[in-house]
This record gives sequence, structure tokens and C-alpha cells, in this order.
Amino acid sequence: MIKHGILNPQLLALLARVRHTNALVIADRGFPSWPMIETVDLSVVDDLPTVLQLIAAVRANHQFTQAFQATEFLENNPAAVREKFAAALTGVPLVFEPHVAFKQRVPHAIGLIRTGDTTPYANTILISG
Repeated sequence: MIKHGILNPQLLALLARVRHTNALVIADRGFPSWPMIETVDLSVVDDLPTVLQLIAAVRANHQFTQAFQATEFLENNPAAVREKFAAALTGVPLVFEPHVAFKQRVPHAIGLIRTGDTTPYANTILISG
């Protein structure tokens, strides 16, 4: 029996397949579905869980070498929110690009984790190192 860390078996199975240079999408509650990508839907209610909580959980056992977010994240969130995301991604270079370009990366991901996050444009793509 797992005593700590990620407990969800579907999420664990997905994370076990994230290898060197693979992409993993952590999305907010409004992110569109991608039928061709395995999706683990963890959303329960608004902001449960959040993208930040998932970033912390997956970073505990994975090394990521790059992250992507939409430039719209910067435009639609106050400094305090932007700072929390920057802190959660400390040591991982973060690239901002237009949301349209961001979504073009999604089909190449190993999987997508959907959260209940209501933060505008909180969607984050993590590249495994």
C-alpha cells in the first residue's frame, strides 16, 4: 500500500510513461478535451485540485527541464498569482507563447491531467528531463 505521494492509480500509470523529453500537460477546468491523448481528470469542484498542487505533486518525483504557458496567463492574472507559478517552477525554464501556439504542443504530449483550477490560462506543459 502506498503511504505517501501520489495515490491515484490512473495518474501513477500515466506518470510512469513520462520519459526523457516527453511532454505532460496540466490543465485547468476549462481546457478543451483532446480525445487522442490519455486524460486523467482529477477535477472535483472549483479549484480542487489546482494546477499548482499538481505541479508540486509531479515535481516531487520527476525532473522537468522546461515548461510552457500561454502569454495570456501573464495578461490575465495579478502579480501574486504569477509569482506563485514562478515559485512552483523554480529551476525549470519557463517559456511563454500565444495560447494558440501552446495548444499546438498538446497533441504531442504523453498525457493530460485536468484539474478544477479556475485560474485563467493556468495550463502548463512540462517537458521531462
